[in-house]
Amino acid sequence: MSDTLDALNAIDDAAAAAAFRRLVMHLRHRTDAQNVDLMGLAGFCRNCLSDWVGEAAGVDKATARAAIYGMPYDQWKAEHQAEATPEQLARMAESVKKNR
Repeated sequence: MSDTLDALNAIDDAAAAAAFRRLVMHLRHRTDAQNVDLMGLAGFCRNCLSDWVGEAAGVDKATARAAIYGMPYDQWKAEHQAEATPEQLARMAESVKKNR
């Protein structure tokens, strides 16, 4: 693990920031990718990403979420978030168990 962490830490901060912004823009564009599906597959979603940004930047949750979603979170939910199915919730629960 230390070799992969060393390789990650070797990436220039400007390049890492550019890649992060590209990821955020991709997630903003792909509103069809529901957070519950992201959680079910990868164990993280836009909310997780915004929490990490908030912790790193020392900003409140609403500010961090607006930065990730490109709009207030409540607006994004109203415009893009579908009701989660029991199957989606079950996949998410199983996936989150794999997080450390």
